[in-house]
Amino acid sequence: QVKVVESGGGLVQPGGSLMLSCKAADVTFSVHGMGWYRQAPGKPRELVALMARGSLPTYGESVKGRFTISRGDAENTINLQMNSLKPEDTAVYYCNVHAHPAWPDMNYWGKGTLVTVSE
Repeated sequence: QVKVVESGGGLVQPGGSLMLSCKAADVTFSVHGMGWYRQAPGKPRELVALMARGSLPTYGESVKGRFTISRGDAENTINLQMNSLKPEDTAVYYCNVHAHPAWPDMNYWGKGTLVTVSE
């Protein structure tokens, strides 16, 4: 079973920075994409940033220019550098890893890491 683990969440003041990391272990398929999504209380889960094979990184509109997704040093790891954080960035951030869309069942999520932006 694929294990997806996020780390790096916490409390940060507005205007501050934070970096999240994600590692997918025991992956037995060809990874097509890895990305970050977030869900704030009472809101649906939304795309934050996505890296997919053969495509440029994709960002949610609200984080463009502030967040950067990158590959980690180890296989099947990604990072999310978050700068100029705002209170509205407060959410649980989830990492996702998936195969090509032709295999929709190969789609795995971590349990999430909480980011709180507050004074």
